[in-house]
Formats: sequence, C-alpha cells, structure tokens
Amino acid sequence: MRAAVQAVLPWLSGEADQPPRPALAAAVRLSLRTLEQLAPGRSVEVRVPPFAAVQCIEGPRHTRGTPPNVVETDARTWLLLATGALTWTDALDSAQVTASGTRADISALLPVVRF
Repeated sequence: MRAAVQAVLPWLSGEADQPPRPALAAAVRLSLRTLEQLAPGRSVEVRVPPFAAVQCIEGPRHTRGTPPNVVETDARTWLLLATGALTWTDALDSAQVTASGTRADISALLPVVRF
C-alpha cells in the first residue's frame, strides 16, 4: 500500500500530472483496504468511485439497500485524507466529502499512511 500511494504523491502535491489510471486505482484500493483493516466492521461504507468501496467500523450492520452511514469522495480527496495532507474537517467544510449517518465520521482513523 505504501509504495502504491507513494507513486501518486507528486500528483497529490501538484508537482505532476494525474498518474495513469492503474496507479491511481491501486493507491485508492490499497489505502481503502488498509482503512478496512484498521476498523473492521460493516456499519459505515466508504466509497471512492469508480475505484472502490469498503465497509468498516463495528456497529449495526446493513444488509440491503443504501447503507445508513456513507462516506463518499473522489480519488484525489480520499488520497489527501489518507495521507494526512487534508483534514477531515476541511474536507467536509469544503464539500469535498459527503458523510451521511451518525457513524460516518471517520476522522479518528485518518490518516491511514504517513510520509
């Protein structure tokens, strides 16, 4: 995961163009899997379309339809959050992240990797 995210750091810092889709997808998917491992459970769904979605955090589990606790953002914002380059509060305040439900605050789990 660390190597995959490190490969996209120049793009995140504005020093390079967007990386190839496979590199971006690997960074997103592996960092989301790390989040899933840090907080196993099924009460919150974290979505980064079109690359991946994971369920995490212990608590009430949903089985059908739209989950009651959803976090959704784009790949760049997710990776900025995952690396600590963007805070959860700033992402919410600037509408870069949507978080619905009483358990959708994942700020305590971020960042998932530090450089």
